Amino acid sequence: MRQIFLASLAILVACLISPGTTLAQDANIQPILQEHQALIVKSSRKTIGPAIDAVASSGLPQAQNVLQVWAAKNMWQRTEDGLFFIGEKIDSKTYALTDFDTGDAIGEFAKSDLKQIKPNSGIRALIGTALVQFQLSDPNADNRRAALLSIERDPEPELLIPLRASIEAEPDAALKAQKQRLERLLTIGYDADDTARIAAITDMSGDLGVDVRATLNPLLTTTRQVAPSEAPEDVNVATLLEPGQEDFGRLTAYDMLAEKGLAPARLSSNDIRLSLGENIEGGRVGGLPVAQLNTEATRLTAYNTLATEGKVPANVTEADIDAALGAHVFFDAYLEPSAAVTDAAKEALKDIELKVGLNQTLDLTLDALSLASIYFLAAIGLAITFGVMGVINMAHGEFIMMGAYTGYVVQQLIPDHTVSIIVAIPTAFAVTFAAGVAMERLVIRWLQARPLETLLATFGISIALQQLAKNIFGTQARPLTAPGWLDGAWVMNDVVSISYIRIAIFILALIFLGVFLYIMKRTRLGLETRAVTQNPRMAASMGINPDKVNMLTFGLGSGIAGIAGVAIGLFAKVTSELGSDYIVQSFMTVVVGGVGNIWGTLAGAAMIGFLQKGIEWMNPSNTLAAQTYMIIFIIIFIQFRPRGIIALKGRAAGD
Repeated sequence: MRQIFLASLAILVACLISPGTTLAQDANIQPILQEHQALIVKSSRKTIGPAIDAVASSGLPQAQNVLQVWAAKNMWQRTEDGLFFIGEKIDSKTYALTDFDTGDAIGEFAKSDLKQIKPNSGIRALIGTALVQFQLSDPNADNRRAALLSIERDPEPELLIPLRASIEAEPDAALKAQKQRLERLLTIGYDADDTARIAAITDMSGDLGVDVRATLNPLLTTTRQVAPSEAPEDVNVATLLEPGQEDFGRLTAYDMLAEKGLAPARLSSNDIRLSLGENIEGGRVGGLPVAQLNTEATRLTAYNTLATEGKVPANVTEADIDAALGAHVFFDAYLEPSAAVTDAAKEALKDIELKVGLNQTLDLTLDALSLASIYFLAAIGLAITFGVMGVINMAHGEFIMMGAYTGYVVQQLIPDHTVSIIVAIPTAFAVTFAAGVAMERLVIRWLQARPLETLLATFGISIALQQLAKNIFGTQARPLTAPGWLDGAWVMNDVVSISYIRIAIFILALIFLGVFLYIMKRTRLGLETRAVTQNPRMAASMGINPDKVNMLTFGLGSGIAGIAGVAIGLFAKVTSELGSDYIVQSFMTVVVGGVGNIWGTLAGAAMIGFLQKGIEWMNPSNTLAAQTYMIIFIIIFIQFRPRGIIALKGRAAGD
């Protein structure tokens, strides 16, 4: 009895121990590596797939480490028993080995007793793809983000399942949304279920992302094919073609048949010449003298004669071409075999194209508003001086340049870009205001009644100021750095965006519009300026000093030009020629809008800004042509409305 009891107990213990032993063995990754030992050692990209898949799909926690070590070329095989370990170099002849499963140090071994596993770039790419499934659920959010970026750059059908599995447990809301979007895109491209693909296409319909269009467009890629009598039923036909169409001529269709071996090839003119040359006998060929073979028709006649005699292969006739074309059907077929998927893709792209068009219009409008605000800032000072004083100031652009350089100098003194810009704006106003007053006192007032001489004098001053700037700052462009909070752009979607600097300039233009209106409507200077503008003689009789008003007005216009220079310098390089880039547009803005009228200047800036952007959109490859067309349009516009959009009443109108 005691022996029976001990035997039974032994059997029970064996039964209890046996499952544990099996589990322990199953928890090790070394058996999997040994099972695929030959493939791993061979390291061939064509055959390594099953070994990588076996490790990646094992479900063991060691799998990720094995793949990473393998890809890093740190996996070594011990030659005496074929086992794989992590190898760490001690010196040129000795390596320390670590067990993959236990993490225990095995010992130090001579390099001659080991074999390093060196996967090539192709195998490392496959290992990297396998590692993605582990990285998608990595505790580190940066690793998960890197895995998503890797999938976006190199999507593979095998990544769809692990990507889906990682979505539900994703704790980061932004990463979860990114995973869901990427899952939809991979479903469209790689899912085997057409119903799931159509549902994903419907979900992404109308999405403006470039990645969506990049996923949908390949579904509508076509190849040109030919078949006897009718298209095969298993082909997803996009368009049936009729030989003789504008983009598919008869000869093109026939040559396609010849390329596929469905009809004899047509002889080229060179082939006919060579054949005729080989059959010349006594100065004649095909019954015709060689001297007469100077046209295509005579050469063809001679060749047909040789063909009748059996000396050369028969040429393809028009009847042969018609017969061959009539016996075949030509069509463009989608590479995507499912018609339901391609139909859904076409509808989705149609919706996307409509939204892209609307958003491109919005983007163009924002660009035009941004450009109009720049022109308005550049022209507002000129509108004041030109409108009130009737002075054509060709040096106005140089006041813009002076303001930009003032901002640059302030930034050299104040490193903080935000503070420097805040200081630069009033400083630029003060500098250019003083320069404008000095110019008015020393030059303008003496030439005010002589507009041609004023124009020449101010043009000479502009050249002198440019040269002075070159002497002080050199010819190299100087940066006027915007504050950090103005970096980047406001991105509405993949189509519409506008830089924060452009938004800031637009807001600055609105601010100066308000400041100008306040000065003109609510201050004594504004009252006197309006009085001098409307009737200078009557204003003088009321005790207003027109000379003083002209001086302050010219200084005000110059000061505003300086502030415009600071704004323009934030996105344009500051050089001595900066002002000359805007002087023509400034004059056009003032003339088109209406001389001396702030609302006219605003309307003129908007008109020119929208016109220039519209022309550039129609002819984006040639901006110089766009400016030429714009000037021609403005010349024609002035012929019909010489006083501008909003004509000014008073002295300027009389002028």
